[in-house]
Amino acid sequence: MTVTPDKAAPFRNRKGTLSQNFMVACDFDLNFTFISCGWEGSATEARVLQSALNRGFRVPEGKFYLVDGGYANTTSFLAPYRGVRHHLKEFGHGRHQPQNYKELFNLRHAVLRNHVERAIGILKKRFPILRVGTFHQIENQVKIPAGAANFHNIIRMHKGDDNWLDNQPNNIPPTEFVDLPDDNHHQHDSNQENNILGDNLRDGIARRMWDDFQ
Repeated sequence: MTVTPDKAAPFRNRKGTLSQNFMVACDFDLNFTFISCGWEGSATEARVLQSALNRGFRVPEGKFYLVDGGYANTTSFLAPYRGVRHHLKEFGHGRHQPQNYKELFNLRHAVLRNHVERAIGILKKRFPILRVGTFHQIENQVKIPAGAANFHNIIRMHKGDDNWLDNQPNNIPPTEFVDLPDDNHHQHDSNQENNILGDNLRDGIARRMWDDFQ
């Protein structure tokens, strides 16, 4: 984001740079099914998610979304176990076997969640404007991610090729990219009852996985 000094404070993220915080959901075909954008860079993931739920974002009955470690674990949003390996690279991309039910759950969670990581990676390659501050008016800056996500879905719908993105020139020099925080900043969720139910659900799934794995 680019904002005037008198409005900058809320947009300052944990890295000290100015940005907006936006949340996306995607399917296994790398299409974005939901986006909430325009939040200040200091807004927490929990706050953005709660706002989305208040504005109509719904989890289908009997289903749940996989989320990264920045979110609380609940019955509707399953996060990886904390304090346990949970990145694909930590498992050597399949070379190292999980040692317990938590590691196995985190490995399979990471494999599935990789779809949204890939979708976001493609989105940033297609639209590097998302990685820099622009000088549009704020009300237009906050619409850019939504516009990019919609164009991305249209390209996917028409079977657009993603591989060509790896061989394109840098229309925006990488030196101009804004340094942003990672997505795994742990947060506390005050809804303890929902957290306990979420933990019970995750444990049940993880232990059944482990029994089958053994």
